[in-house]
Amino acid sequence: MKRISIDPITRLEGHGRIDIFLDDQGDVANCYLQIPELRGFEKFCVGRPVEEMPNLTQRICGVCPEAHHIAATKALDNVFHVDPPPAAKKLRELLYSIFVATDHTTHFYALGGPDFVVGPDAPAAERNIIGVIQKVGMDIAGRVLKMRRDGHKLIKMMAGRAIHPNWGLPGGVSCGLNEEKRAEIEKLGRDAVEFAKFSLQLFNDVVLGNSTYVDLIKHDMYAHQTYNMGTVDENNHVNFYDGKIRVVGPDGKERFKYDGKDYQEYVAERVEPWSYLKFPYLKQVGWKGLVDGIDSGVYRATPLSRLNAADGMATPLAQQEYQRFYETLGGKPVQPTLATHWARLIEVLYVTENWVRLATDPEITSSEYRVLPTETPTEGVGCVEAPRGTLTHHYVTDERGLVTKANLIVGTTNNNAPICMSVKKAAQGLIKKGEVNEGLLNMVEMAFRAYDPCFGCAAHTLPGQMPLEVRLRDPQGNLVQRLTQYVD
Repeated sequence: MKRISIDPITRLEGHGRIDIFLDDQGDVANCYLQIPELRGFEKFCVGRPVEEMPNLTQRICGVCPEAHHIAATKALDNVFHVDPPPAAKKLRELLYSIFVATDHTTHFYALGGPDFVVGPDAPAAERNIIGVIQKVGMDIAGRVLKMRRDGHKLIKMMAGRAIHPNWGLPGGVSCGLNEEKRAEIEKLGRDAVEFAKFSLQLFNDVVLGNSTYVDLIKHDMYAHQTYNMGTVDENNHVNFYDGKIRVVGPDGKERFKYDGKDYQEYVAERVEPWSYLKFPYLKQVGWKGLVDGIDSGVYRATPLSRLNAADGMATPLAQQEYQRFYETLGGKPVQPTLATHWARLIEVLYVTENWVRLATDPEITSSEYRVLPTETPTEGVGCVEAPRGTLTHHYVTDERGLVTKANLIVGTTNNNAPICMSVKKAAQGLIKKGEVNEGLLNMVEMAFRAYDPCFGCAAHTLPGQMPLEVRLRDPQGNLVQRLTQYVD
């Protein structure tokens, strides 16, 4: 059996490789996505004061620290049994909207976009942000950079730092907004809405205007029949900061809808010997392996999943794009993985509209942005929609407020099983009779890239017997010794 390794896989946060195994006919017999890194933050948290969690856990990642910061802060609200004032919740959601807009922009233009802007079979040296700039021009590149610069500037203005903010507290936030800062946030928010509209037009011209790309998006080798998860408000519209978690089946019908604090009744986790990532699945459906279908507990939590799980968007312009999305792709649910890129841009429009809405809310400059906790800490769960999917932080403490147990289900962790399924199906659809080239292998990578994986965030395994193998080789590469722990 022949093995083809894509090592390292590119344009992601973290490390990983794809091993493709060919049978005697040169067709794909199996395919594995392997994540060789272990961060272990769940264990690092044990024994630490729980109030450190918003600042400690955001060190998991430099790409999405705000997601961990806000999820951990919401968990602290519940640990200390305190309800933040309305202004605090709005401030948190405002910061979070700015963050999501900035993060989604990075993924589309720097990580996912090159496959469409310069082409999936372009030379490897061109399939990057430099290739995108050369293709679209410096004016567009300048708009992208301005969007990111503005986002980080405002995050620093509100929360103290552009990366790894120090702001969230149980019961609220550490500081509010004055009118001068509010006005600047509003101004840059209106610019951001225009940028989101521009990005959707660019997608329309470059991707939807190219029949080859449309056929690729719709192709069955990138499609899966899975459950879809996302947070919704009281109207079943997409919400990133708060609401209930809704799960719809492959048929688009609602299957579950629950509060984040009850996640353990609906989501279970397992491990496989070949990855440091956990494999969550729908507990009440059950684990049937890495397979599609309504009887499989595999689910996806992505921008596409959020749209599939919702009945619409809460802002007018995003709602128009939402409707056009489903009209173009044949109705709900949309299952092709590559459609996630389009869904992501619709979300950029939504969060920038929400950014302006919150920045113009009269209560956003209120001085009532913190309620001091008075009760003994116990246990709490905090959930938000990270750009990559539903994010859950769960802490249990002793009476002194020291963490005794921590569980994190991050966006990418939700998607571990479907990512594995996606790279395998893409490989099986693309590689025939042993014919392999650089372009085909990149198209296999496109299957995971649409998920915007953040493996540094996701590399947590359940406590217990994690398989480990160490191979010692001499300078000539000969195997000298093999050391194993919990490996058959």
